[in-house]
Amino acid sequence: MSWLPLESNPDVMNKYLRNLGVPEKWQMVDVCGLDPDLLATVPRPVLAVLLLFPCSDKYEEHKATQEAEVNEKGQTVSENVFYLKQVVTNACGTIALIHSIANNTDEIQLSDGHLKQFLEDSKALSPEDRGELLQKAEGIINTHKELALEGQTKAPDENELVGYHFVAFVFKDGDLYELDGRKSFPINHGPTSRDTLLEDAAKVCQQYIQRDPEALYFTAVALTAA
Repeated sequence: MSWLPLESNPDVMNKYLRNLGVPEKWQMVDVCGLDPDLLATVPRPVLAVLLLFPCSDKYEEHKATQEAEVNEKGQTVSENVFYLKQVVTNACGTIALIHSIANNTDEIQLSDGHLKQFLEDSKALSPEDRGELLQKAEGIINTHKELALEGQTKAPDENELVGYHFVAFVFKDGDLYELDGRKSFPINHGPTSRDTLLEDAAKVCQQYIQRDPEALYFTAVALTAA
């Protein structure tokens, strides 16, 4: 199964958030750069950061190394982190948005709708079963299809492999988590706070860029207060 890819476009994403029941108080904005001066222009508070990056061999190599290291040394992951596995090709944009919202329901008062129902239905499920459930979430799927066609670039065929991937960074119970539906588990990047989430996530984003310096296309957006 494959979906049309979602564009890293705040206008499109904000329409998506509204359709999923996220109040207008919260919005996606561009992060125009990762240095302190540009990060300072992002509205606060920041609830999540999404990074779109080239899904290259460098990513696959680091993913394998990182997962092996975590399996060997272990890590602490809060039981309150909501994580779902990606089982649908090109669904990473929607999954990153779900990760951003689901881990901030203490701040975001979701209205009744497809996403609120999905989160309730999947609360007790494993990450793998959550991914399978998303394949059957018709309301979310139809919203994704509709919004994927609204980007500034021509949407590719839904069966075409797209060379870019979204991950989300969220604050939960004192730590910074990288939530990538293609990885085996959440990645705990260590202590952070609501106030420093953006800066700490930006450091991890810079590591992505440094690992693949020849790649040209990285973009970041943040879920912030309007």
